[in-house]
Amino acid sequence: MDISTYTTDAPPPTPRPTETERKRAARGATRPGDRIFLGLSRGSGILLLVIMAAIAVFLSYRASLAIGKDHGNFLTTFEWNTGLQPPVFGIAILAFGTIVSSIIAMALAVPVAVAIALFITHYAPRRMAGPVAYVIDLLAAVPSIVYGLWGALVLVPHMNGLFGWLNDYLGWTGIFSWDEGAPRSMLTVGILLAIMILPIITNVSREVFRQVPQMHEEAALALGATRWEVIRMAVIPFGRSGVISASMLGLGRALGETIAVATVLSPAFDIQASLLNPGGGTFAQNIASKFSEATPFGRDALIASGLVLFVITLLVNGAARVIIARRAEYSGANA
Repeated sequence: MDISTYTTDAPPPTPRPTETERKRAARGATRPGDRIFLGLSRGSGILLLVIMAAIAVFLSYRASLAIGKDHGNFLTTFEWNTGLQPPVFGIAILAFGTIVSSIIAMALAVPVAVAIALFITHYAPRRMAGPVAYVIDLLAAVPSIVYGLWGALVLVPHMNGLFGWLNDYLGWTGIFSWDEGAPRSMLTVGILLAIMILPIITNVSREVFRQVPQMHEEAALALGATRWEVIRMAVIPFGRSGVISASMLGLGRALGETIAVATVLSPAFDIQASLLNPGGGTFAQNIASKFSEATPFGRDALIASGLVLFVITLLVNGAARVIIARRAEYSGANA
C-alpha cells in the first residue's frame, strides 16, 4: 500500500502579526468608554503628582524664607523663639517628642492589633467575629477631636494610678520617675495615639490574614500542628509584610496627629528624661497651638517644621511601598 495516499499537504503557516499590527488592532478593539476611563485615570494620577509637587514647592519656599534668617541650627537647636531679634528656633525637641510618642504608640498598638486580627480571623466564632470587626471599623471613623476630648476628660484623670505604680516599681530607671504632677505627658500621648491607630492596623492585618491560602493551613493541620502552631508557621510568616505595612500606615497617622495630642499634652520646649512628667512637644501639636497667633515670619518657621514632618511621612509611606513590593504574595494573588 502506498503510504503517500494517506498524507495531505500541510497548510502554509500563518504569518505572525508584528508589534505595530497588534497595537493597532488593540486600539481598534478598544471601546470609547475604555479610552475615556483610561484618560480619566491617567489624568487623575498626573494631577495627584502635580498636587504633591506643588505642596512640596510651597513648603520648601516658605521654609527657606525662615531658615535663611534663623540664627540657630534648625535641626539641633533646643529653642523656639521666632519673635526674638535675631530669631532662634529649631526642631530638635519637636523631633524627639514626635518620635518618642510614636514609638510608644506603636509598641502598644501593634501587638494588640495583631492579636485582635488573629482572633477575628482564626479563633472567634462567626457570630462573634462580625460584631467585633464592626466595632473596630467604627473606632476608625471616630474624629480626632473626640479622641482628644475623651483623652482629656477621661484618660488623663485615670492615669494617676498607673503613673504611681510605674514610679514605685520602675522609678529607679529615671524613665518612669514621676513628680506627681498632672499626667499630661508623652506616655499619656502615646497611649492615646495607640488607641487611635489600633483600628487601622487591626483592619489591614485582618484582611491580610484572611488571604492566607487555605492549603497552607490544612497542610499544617494534616501534619499534626495545633491551632497556635498553624498560626505561627503558616499565617504569620505569610502576612508578615502586610502587618509591617499596616503598622507603617498607623505610624503615619501617629506622626501627624494634631488635635488629640494638643488636647492631652502639656507642652514645654524642653526634653524630659522621664516619660511621666509633662513636657516636650510634637510637630503637629506645635503647629496647631502656635499658628493662629504667630507673626508672618513665625508662620514661615512653623511651615519649615511642617516640611520636616512632610518628608518624614513620605519616607514612612515609601518604606511601606518597598515592603509591599518585596513580598506581593501577601495579597493572596498567588494563593
